[in-house]
Amino acid sequence: MAGKNEVRTGAASRRMQNRDRVEADIAAVAVRVFAECGYEGTSVAAIAEGAGLSKQNLMYYFPTKLELYRRVLDGVLDDWLERMSSLARTSDEDAPADVLRAYVQAKLRFSREQPYASRVYAMEVIGGAQLYGEQIRERVVPVLKRDIEVFERWIATGRMAPVNATHLLFAIWAMTQSYADFAPQMALVLGRRQLLKKDYDEAEETILALVLATTRAAG
Repeated sequence: MAGKNEVRTGAASRRMQNRDRVEADIAAVAVRVFAECGYEGTSVAAIAEGAGLSKQNLMYYFPTKLELYRRVLDGVLDDWLERMSSLARTSDEDAPADVLRAYVQAKLRFSREQPYASRVYAMEVIGGAQLYGEQIRERVVPVLKRDIEVFERWIATGRMAPVNATHLLFAIWAMTQSYADFAPQMALVLGRRQLLKKDYDEAEETILALVLATTRAAG
């Protein structure tokens, strides 16, 4: 009997793994389509075609477009918040310049490696976060507040220049995320089809010079 139970458990585990793989493949296609077309302009049929599935088959995994959209944004936030965790994990022994450097670099890597994810999130927020606002309030706002507290602690102890901590963080977000959200415009201005690695490297150097000036000013 134990042997049969083990077989059934193994079969169930393989089915679950297969489902997870298919759902991940669908989400990978969906993030691009949502980024290119927006929520209203995206059809389930278009995502299904990109994933090599019938619409009916896709809806077996995601019964509604909204459910798939929220799954996509869940994945975006999981990745984004994990990469941005360096500020939350900082200690009093860490040098502000080192922490800020790691934070900016992580933000730019996300923009370079996951531009569609960044654009989907940006479009949702620009549209008033009508479909995903509660999750943003629950997951992003607490992280934002903790990061601001880190800046304010550095300012209070003289390790950072006296700046508005909230708007400094907003500025870092704006500078780094623009290299995903507005990459096509930047590439157009630069006279190329897409941004190159050297563009991101030069962006990192420039942004770090601006951000780290707040720590040098305190020294």
